[in-house]
Amino acid sequence: MSVLNENIKKSHSTPLGAGRRIIIAGGGTGGHIFPAIAIANAIKQLQPDADILFVGAKGKMEMEKVPQAGYPIKGLTIAGFNRSSLIKNIGLPPKIIKSFFQVRAIIKQFKPTAVIGVGGYSSFPVLRVAQSKGIPTFIHESNSFAGKANMLLGKKATKIFVATDGMGQFFPAEKIVVTGNPVRASIAHSKVTQAEALSFFGLQSNIKTVLVVGGSLGAKSINDAIANHIETFAEQGLQLIWQTGKTNAAHYKAIAIGKANVWVSDFITQMDMGYAAADIVISRAGAMAVTELCVAGKPSIFVPYPFASEDHQTANAMALVNKKAGLLVKDSDVNEALINTVLELSNNELSQQVLQQNISALAIKNADEIIAQQILSSI
Repeated sequence: MSVLNENIKKSHSTPLGAGRRIIIAGGGTGGHIFPAIAIANAIKQLQPDADILFVGAKGKMEMEKVPQAGYPIKGLTIAGFNRSSLIKNIGLPPKIIKSFFQVRAIIKQFKPTAVIGVGGYSSFPVLRVAQSKGIPTFIHESNSFAGKANMLLGKKATKIFVATDGMGQFFPAEKIVVTGNPVRASIAHSKVTQAEALSFFGLQSNIKTVLVVGGSLGAKSINDAIANHIETFAEQGLQLIWQTGKTNAAHYKAIAIGKANVWVSDFITQMDMGYAAADIVISRAGAMAVTELCVAGKPSIFVPYPFASEDHQTANAMALVNKKAGLLVKDSDVNEALINTVLELSNNELSQQVLQQNISALAIKNADEIIAQQILSSI
């Protein structure tokens, strides 16, 4: 190691027991934000005097959720690549350049001991600048198929925390630590009974319940399939907890008016209640949705979003399907195949038991603690 690199390393080292200064970068979706907050909470549990600063993208979900969790956050003027409309990317280069200047100012002022990237386009400039300054960097890759930015950053990362085995094709094997994905404490340690949860939603305790979730913005294909077959649920003796997401929420709520067997809202604030109430779950296959369903131990039908980068949602779902821990319906087949799959599963208790046992066996409830311990022991 060169003298320069040795001096940089020493300048960023912290005596054992002294407070660490840690930046957590990334966001964009709940699948990045909630694990990031879980990691921050675990670090504070182990090292109460640790100083934690979040860095995210202005106008994104993290700018609201992180302060609600009690942490400060700095916003970058940055945007992601728009795959659906190339013309919308004209203003992207100036934003990226500006974000690097913003990151340099943040790092100069905060003087972090370490930087953690949790995914989302705001994590790239933060980790890139930190690595250029010799600051230890850590990556959490939540998906079964790594993103290109994380693969690039992984070459100089101190450690890379991954959700599943087999990630050596994306990252240097010696840096990989299989930890699983951090889950919100309210879900990981939930003691809510199904009867309590059904009462929370105003539903009956003696009727099989299907939970539908498609993310904070909603999943149009799933929502439309549910809307097109809304009468079938009552006809087949099923009740429904339907999180529509924000997009077209009013339309879907109108469809459910007057249906006593349907609870509908654009967002479920207490997701532990949603999981506890459900007998069967219909979900996209984002990394955190998959992880939470493993922890909740629910028979699940996954409808992967087909336009996710590198089709990682299909990879996430297939990791469970191959272990008989979940079912998969293609997005292109969802209108007819989804309701048929739900009805077949709801009428087959043995299939429900097998799926529940197998998905529960994949649960890791203390990933946040493992990651926090690994980071603090490395800086």
